[in-house]
Amino acid sequence: MCRAMPVFLILLAVHVAPAAEGPAVLPTAEGYRGIWYSNQPQGDEYVYKYSGGLGTYCAKHSPFAVYAPEANKTFFCYGGTVEGNRTLLHMVSYFDHATGTVPRPRILLDKKTTDAHDNPVIALDAKGHVWIFSSSHGTSRPSYISVSVKPYDVDAFERVLTTNFSYTQPHYLPSRGFLFLHTKYGGGRRLFQMTSPDGRTWTEPEMLAHVEQGHYQVSGHHGAKVGTAFNFHPAPKGLNWRTNLYYMETDDFGRTWKNARGEPVELPLTTPDNPALVHDYRAEKRNVYLKDLAFDAEGRPVILHLTSGGWQSGPVNDPRIWQTARWTGDRWDIQGSIRSDNNYDMGSLYVEEGGTWRLIAPTETGPQPYNTGGEIAMWTSDDRGATWTKRKQLTRDSELNHTYVRRPVNAHPDFYALWADGHGRKPSESRLYFTNRDGEHVWRLPVKMDGAAAKPEVAW
Repeated sequence: MCRAMPVFLILLAVHVAPAAEGPAVLPTAEGYRGIWYSNQPQGDEYVYKYSGGLGTYCAKHSPFAVYAPEANKTFFCYGGTVEGNRTLLHMVSYFDHATGTVPRPRILLDKKTTDAHDNPVIALDAKGHVWIFSSSHGTSRPSYISVSVKPYDVDAFERVLTTNFSYTQPHYLPSRGFLFLHTKYGGGRRLFQMTSPDGRTWTEPEMLAHVEQGHYQVSGHHGAKVGTAFNFHPAPKGLNWRTNLYYMETDDFGRTWKNARGEPVELPLTTPDNPALVHDYRAEKRNVYLKDLAFDAEGRPVILHLTSGGWQSGPVNDPRIWQTARWTGDRWDIQGSIRSDNNYDMGSLYVEEGGTWRLIAPTETGPQPYNTGGEIAMWTSDDRGATWTKRKQLTRDSELNHTYVRRPVNAHPDFYALWADGHGRKPSESRLYFTNRDGEHVWRLPVKMDGAAAKPEVAW
């Protein structure tokens, strides 16, 4: 049964953010450097469970870029650093489509860690103000929400909320405001939502799911609909085991949630066998790594995910298969044929006008095989994921692996995907890249700038 919260309870749940910190003009960096990060050494030639240039990490953070047609700019953020990878800086900037240039990136804050789980995400509201949601990995550091002082401008921000949240996924709906999906730590990774009409006054967090040891999720929106796809961590195996695929959606700003069939879902979900279940991968002994969630022209969800035999890097857990789960209107159609060599290879799915599906992802073997990322390729499907054609390999002969390819909201054809590179087995520098829709070129954002603005260089 679906719960509709009475109006008087909604009013009691609302809290107002503490007094905002005064706006300040942000300092700039000399150029674009991404953070390098590693997780869980595994004592073999692959060195880490995952690692590399993770400035656009992780899949459970989104979005990293938004195109604003009113300004003809793609605004973006990333986890940056200074030379030597000494600390994680939350960076915000934009690509000016009229001039083909980027300014020096602005430094919003020093997160005082090198943990890429603390990376920021971005959103734009109806008036053009730029919002940055600054995440935290667990509860040891605070999280922040900041907003630009001027519309379509990143020079000065004010902080409007200091709190704690992880794995940040804000969705701005012009008619309603922000529906903010996120994770809270405590007895596992629990999924929550908050809403706000203006980014300053927020409802208290409401739990959506807490099955066994918790979840990872990816989400998206189509019109007034917000959908989330998630897996779960089965007890007592622990967090390296993640399996099953779930989906639910709301079209009334989080007041009620339904599965793809339109059947109400009672919240919070607490058992593995629940109405949101898409596919029982646990029965197949497959791990599930979530990548992206898109919608077709009819507003039906398509979930991009990768499945594998286990958590460790290396060939022992092959095959690693890129798969899509598409809601047809009466069932889930699951397809997949593209292979990868690491569980944390991350790409984005584009469901385009005319029905073409496009995948931009590190599917090709890179200079550090079986480590996170590789060489970036562009694939298309004209039969809803049943078969895929590799249209172009976008990077080649690289020294460092490329990964975490991110799809901007309302992506402009000239700035269609954003990612970073980094060494898969040892600390390294990390640079940022973008490509256009047809993959004609890959541009590298300038690492060091002499002036206030510069044109990105063609890398491939």
